[in-house]
Amino acid sequence: MPAEEAQTRVYALLERLRAAYPKATTELQWSNPFTLLVVTVLSAQTTDKKVNEISPELFRRYPTAEALAQAQPEELEPLLRPLGYFRQKARTLVKLARQLVEQHHGEVPRSMESLTALPGVGRKTAAIVLGTAFGLQEGIAVDTHVSRVAQRLGLSTHQAPEKIEQDLMALIPREAWTWFGHALVLHGRYVCLARRPRCSRCVIADLCPRIGVTAAA
Repeated sequence: MPAEEAQTRVYALLERLRAAYPKATTELQWSNPFTLLVVTVLSAQTTDKKVNEISPELFRRYPTAEALAQAQPEELEPLLRPLGYFRQKARTLVKLARQLVEQHHGEVPRSMESLTALPGVGRKTAAIVLGTAFGLQEGIAVDTHVSRVAQRLGLSTHQAPEKIEQDLMALIPREAWTWFGHALVLHGRYVCLARRPRCSRCVIADLCPRIGVTAAA
């Protein structure tokens, strides 16, 4: 597809998705940059729903980085047990909080480099926190939903999240990076399902080459 035609298609995709998900954001519940960072770290290998179920009690006990830094991992394990990998996640959260206190005065840093230097924080988590909490467009968070939808739409042919992110950042206007990531998550979670995508109710079905789609509803 010629570059001009491809860009026209991308603009059409953005227009449709913006209409469908005008205020797309994370479904994780958070109240400040610290709580967003924590719940995003916890969401790895589990669902947002499960994280939202345990987070109110977690933050009631440990509302700040300073409070969490004083905890022992064993204290967190019963709270995190429903998420799976709870021992590892408990250790990671305590290390994360202690590093925030020791290196950043208990505040969440506002740079990709500083965030990804924290325990349990990769580019995806950092991009979500920077864009959602601070409005800083430093990347596009690529999870399994974003990967799947981007590949089906033909926006990337790669499998590795970091390469998919680079492809998307080259196509999507920077000011839309955070919103676009959230929109693709919602689209993948509720419409472009992994096993049986709901193409008949998809707002971008006529713009989608359906790469890798073997069954649709």
